[in-house]
Amino acid sequence: MKTVAIVGAGLGGLSASIKLASKGYNVHVFDKNAYTGGKMMPVEMGTYHFDFGPNTMTMPEVFDSIFEEANLNPRDFYSWIKLDHHTKNVDYDGQSFMMSTDETFMKDQLHKLDPFASENYQHYLKEIERLYHLSKNSFFPKMFTNWKDYLSPSLFNAVVQVRPLEKMNHFHERYFKHPLLLKAFNRYSTYIGSSPFHSPATFAMIGYLEMVQGVYYVKGGNTKLAESLERAAKQLGVTFHLNTEVTSIDVEKKKASRIKTATNTYPIDYAIINGDLLQVYPALVAEKNRPSLPNKKIERSSPSISAFVIMAGLSTKLPNLTHHQVYFSKDYSKEFKTLFNGMWPEDPTIYISNSSVSDPSVSPDGDNLFILVNAPPLTKKSGISLEDYKEKIYQRLETKGLPIRDHLVVEKVIGPEEIKKKFHAFRGALYGISSNSLKNSFLRPSNQSKDIPNLYFAGGSTHPGGGSPMVVISGKNVAERIIQESE
Repeated sequence: MKTVAIVGAGLGGLSASIKLASKGYNVHVFDKNAYTGGKMMPVEMGTYHFDFGPNTMTMPEVFDSIFEEANLNPRDFYSWIKLDHHTKNVDYDGQSFMMSTDETFMKDQLHKLDPFASENYQHYLKEIERLYHLSKNSFFPKMFTNWKDYLSPSLFNAVVQVRPLEKMNHFHERYFKHPLLLKAFNRYSTYIGSSPFHSPATFAMIGYLEMVQGVYYVKGGNTKLAESLERAAKQLGVTFHLNTEVTSIDVEKKKASRIKTATNTYPIDYAIINGDLLQVYPALVAEKNRPSLPNKKIERSSPSISAFVIMAGLSTKLPNLTHHQVYFSKDYSKEFKTLFNGMWPEDPTIYISNSSVSDPSVSPDGDNLFILVNAPPLTKKSGISLEDYKEKIYQRLETKGLPIRDHLVVEKVIGPEEIKKKFHAFRGALYGISSNSLKNSFLRPSNQSKDIPNLYFAGGSTHPGGGSPMVVISGKNVAERIIQESE
């Protein structure tokens, strides 16, 4: 029986563990934290439950498939709630519109706000559907382990067709004129930690997931999904080592031979690093054993954005909140320029998730507000008082009719420094390398080490990219490659 060690119990590691265990592998999962799920971290404060992230869930079939392919029924573990009208978008001047999978509802709103968008909305949906299916068929299922993998004629044809040279903002300007609509749809770039003014139009396909397939929520909190994956993995025989940090991966004759913790050594046949490749790989593998990724190359990498988060439990239910809402800054372009110059925006866009609207059980005594503001990755010049910035956010929200401080019961603030420490995230970035360039968008770090062939990578910092479904796919792809190579 082959032994696989998975370093990190995030969604990628969990999906890989289930796939491998269902095929008879001896799987051990290690995580320095006391829970599984990685950034899908549960936070409990009194009667208030918060999902640190992600809050917006799409592609439920990806998660279900992990269970189904292991001959398990996902409905025995968790259930989905679909949000048809899912995200309220509010501009700096108070104008708003609600995103929805109901095409008629959308066209009615667009007709009042932007007649041009109303006339072109059907064309928009058709184009993002095309982008999505090209990406799904050509990029998501593949593992790019060396440069030859990119030379396939069919892949080259697919790349050409997904608008790689057009920027996301320019793409959206084809279909929308109103500034609020452009901001709302350009916000999809933040799902991959990038700027809509630099990232390729390819990622506009995220709109297909939200505007056609739909936005979902896991009953009891999205973190129930990670708990379900852990339970399924244990049912299949996976051994978990929580509160256990891996200190190194030994390499002999260019193969990973064992992993070490503070107290034990484990011989292995394969290793999977499910963590930030730029941070965890160099921490565990000596530089001499990874000549393709030396420390200097890592230091030159351009990280994605980080986050500033407030989790606030209130004593009441505020009447003007939905499950998801976004309050946009006046100058969206300036906000991104500021972020990628390593500075904190004075006028930030604010996202709020209030999952108790859809599921009162997670917060029976009042709203459970997950408030997120994009933050710069850590640099020497990006320091700021988190307490002062929190008060700035509260003050801004009060002008929007949200008197959070008046009803505050519990509160927790998390900034880039804690994100770096808690999740071993490179410079506190949420998605590894940014997708602001063509190279980083389509040539993301491979899922297999170029120097150590039995060492693999899963997670948002590698192919196919950020976001919970992509992370799960990365774990599944890696597991399938290991199974193929073992046969």
